[in-house]
Amino acid sequence: MSTVLARIGRRRALQGAAAGFVVFGLLMWWLLPLGAAPPSGTIRFSTGTQAGVYQQYGELLRNAFHKDMPHLTVDLRTSEGSQENVRRVATDDGADFTIAAADAVDTYELGHRAGYDRLRGVARLYDDYVQLIVPRDSDVRSVADLRGKRVAIGPTRSGVRLIADRVLQAAGLDPQKDITPSADGIDTGPDRLRRKKIDAFFWSGGLPTQGLKNLAKTFVFRFVPITPGLVAKLHEQGGATRYYRATNMPESAYPSIQNGVAVPTIAVSNILITRVDVDPRLTEWVTRTVIRSRDYIGGYVHSAQLVDLRTAIYTDPLALHEGAKRYYRSVKP
Repeated sequence: MSTVLARIGRRRALQGAAAGFVVFGLLMWWLLPLGAAPPSGTIRFSTGTQAGVYQQYGELLRNAFHKDMPHLTVDLRTSEGSQENVRRVATDDGADFTIAAADAVDTYELGHRAGYDRLRGVARLYDDYVQLIVPRDSDVRSVADLRGKRVAIGPTRSGVRLIADRVLQAAGLDPQKDITPSADGIDTGPDRLRRKKIDAFFWSGGLPTQGLKNLAKTFVFRFVPITPGLVAKLHEQGGATRYYRATNMPESAYPSIQNGVAVPTIAVSNILITRVDVDPRLTEWVTRTVIRSRDYIGGYVHSAQLVDLRTAIYTDPLALHEGAKRYYRSVKP
């Protein structure tokens, strides 16, 4: 009797295992692109400055790529920011994928710069918020009050520089004559503000940015509002300024600094971009991982929680890459 029961037990165990394999197979069929092993090789990904959101997002995205494509090597390369990122991808100069703000992409295209027609979109990600930071006791209450001040306007090839120059001009200031400009970014600006080497600095990034969270632990600062009226003047400049929209930085971004008060400012969307010649199958896998890693990355980078399949396809001013199209078609309801 015990022998019979043992045989029945083994048979049921085998049946259970077989069923498990079937379920696993179906799950993998659903999760993975049909009929192919994960891509391998190396991709070059241009990020941003240390302590910025692009760099942190890129590091987490590399982890997600490794889980989905274990034989794919992701070479992360720091940069000054959006302007440099766009040029690197467009000219195949050390980058196959990158994140860049829509205004920087459009500026590159409008200027018909090298390789501009090779750029393609992969996914719209999250919004950058312009943040103008001064010490709490500063007499600067508006952008116009920066006249005569030492102001960090971001590295030369950064997205921050593009926006800061335009915002200053909208406020009636010449970025080279009416202020003393410096090229500090989020990696050096906070410490220089704390040490009184500069009077203010511009930053454009996702909320919250780690570099500002760290500064808030040791230094009391505040944000200077960029009002809707100033944004309207900004739009009068034309061109890529159409990608700027008036909004409020929510009070939850930096609670200890904002004390429950939202700050009027500007937002601009970020786009994951690549080149037309990058392998469509690779790009399809990359797109899939970017969308499905939202919750994982969002646990560390709050702004990544805003990545949404419904809006990811809107990569204006760029047309979607063929591989990205394949992914979005595969998940279309």
